[in-house]
Amino acid sequence: MHPNNPHRNGYDMSNLIATNPALKKHTFTNKFNTITIDFSDNTAVFELNKALLLHDYKLEYYQIPKNYLCPAIPGRADYFFYIKDLIDGLSLKETPQIKGLDIGVGANCIYPILGTSLFKWKMIGSDIDITSVKSATKIVNSNSSIKQHIEIRHQETNANIFEGIILKDEYFHFTMCNPPFYASEEEANKVAFQKLKNLNKIVAELKRNFNGQSNELWCNGGEALFIKRMIKQSISFKTQVGLFTTLVSRKEHLNKFYKQLEKLKATHQTIRMSQGNKISHLLIWSFNIYDKN
Repeated sequence: MHPNNPHRNGYDMSNLIATNPALKKHTFTNKFNTITIDFSDNTAVFELNKALLLHDYKLEYYQIPKNYLCPAIPGRADYFFYIKDLIDGLSLKETPQIKGLDIGVGANCIYPILGTSLFKWKMIGSDIDITSVKSATKIVNSNSSIKQHIEIRHQETNANIFEGIILKDEYFHFTMCNPPFYASEEEANKVAFQKLKNLNKIVAELKRNFNGQSNELWCNGGEALFIKRMIKQSISFKTQVGLFTTLVSRKEHLNKFYKQLEKLKATHQTIRMSQGNKISHLLIWSFNIYDKN
């Protein structure tokens, strides 16, 4: 993990349980004498996330609809610390409030919460799913510490990523995205089943350990086509965004993205991110590195 990530040394389970007592029944002591949870249990993951958000990030309320994605917080925080490194290295002439856009905010609203809580950045979150938009909006409006810094917008046209969300004359220092990984529900189920096998789980029915609706986990063409579409559409907003960024889960897709970006004359770089055994890559590109404040 990033050296500044507050979660890199694990969790203080005693304090988390005191903050969210519902977490206690999902904990156990492993062979290393460490209190932990079963990360294949959707409810356990949610209660851990809720405890972290209430205790570490000082939220007053956190709830998401049943069967919506509940992502692990440490990896999401890592994304922000790498973005902060990039912004700090740009030597802005002034120090305005940094403004970021999260593409696909989800019902959980994790990225805007972290950006505002960690750095007091202004965050906009967008999503095509109206249930996600309503859930994220409720989370924002129910927490006084983030309410003034986060806005949730509904993307009404599924084919668009930035159009309809980035307003005329609006400027973002960065955009971010954790795109749908899979090309179909069948592919998502296959991967989830393999994960459960690796965890030595015997299950009566297939369950994804982080849940997730279809638009959160898969789309036509999967990650590769979604990011290619994002890159293609980004050129129309090259004067309104300093840094475009996205997570890339499959390393084999990167060369395709590099060729597309070079064809569009965009500068780009990639940061390798790791959390435990999971490796992902952060792709960053720009057409005019911060010609605005």
